[in-house]
Amino acid sequence: MQETEQAGVAQERRRARFGALPERVRPQDMVEERPATPRDPARDAYDPDEFSVRYGL
Repeated sequence: MQETEQAGVAQERRRARFGALPERVRPQDMVEERPATPRDPARDAYDPDEFSVRYGL
């Protein structure tokens, strides 16, 4: 008799802990978007007008 009571108590505890499924995760929340390479300020520093004025004239 005591074993069945313990089994019932254990079953209730298990149901209280694992009885509900976790909330759904949307596919949009599973994707992290980051740039493939860090931004390089020297790469964007080229100015074609300045280059032509300095070296072309």
